[in-house]
Amino acid sequence: MDAPVSSEVKNILGLQLPTDPRWVDLAAISIADILSDHAYCEQKAATTCISLIQRYPDKTLMVKELAPIVTEEWGHFRLVLQELEKRGEQLGRQRKDEYVNHLLTFQKKGGHPEDRFLDQLLTMAMIEARSCERFKRLSEGLQDEYLRKFYRRFMESEAGHYKLFIELAEHYIDKEKVRKRWAEWLDAESVIMQQLTVRGDRIH
Repeated sequence: MDAPVSSEVKNILGLQLPTDPRWVDLAAISIADILSDHAYCEQKAATTCISLIQRYPDKTLMVKELAPIVTEEWGHFRLVLQELEKRGEQLGRQRKDEYVNHLLTFQKKGGHPEDRFLDQLLTMAMIEARSCERFKRLSEGLQDEYLRKFYRRFMESEAGHYKLFIELAEHYIDKEKVRKRWAEWLDAESVIMQQLTVRGDRIH
């Protein structure tokens, strides 16, 4: 039986399906793996923002808003590396991101350029939203008080990034169109979440 959708998750992020409660317990057993995966998530977030800037240099507001996000995400990458080092662990190998790969299959690849641009922004918004929700779980469910505070900071940052990508979409594209497509993304993501195996060695 599926876990009920918490009002908090739906109100803050719009996510239709909360993280399986077992995930935090599994993550606690595999903290080194979680930290390695988290580091790569931050790295990929930075490089994706760079790619968006390179692809759409004419979108002045987006370039202005994403430039500091690149610096912030790379700073997060370094913070997670420092945490691994402090624990006597090394950065593990990058793994295939099944969650993101599933999201990418939902992106519109053809059609109008505006539709492709919108889906690129909403993909980032979705990743940030789910990351925020996962970091919230870690900030509340881990026994290690230091790590709870560590992930609380990341949770707050991801919430801001999620909001920014939605705002950028609504700046460039009709708000009603954005909201309609975002609702479709939320439905698709909930299906993806149900299909993926619950694993404690990855953020998504």
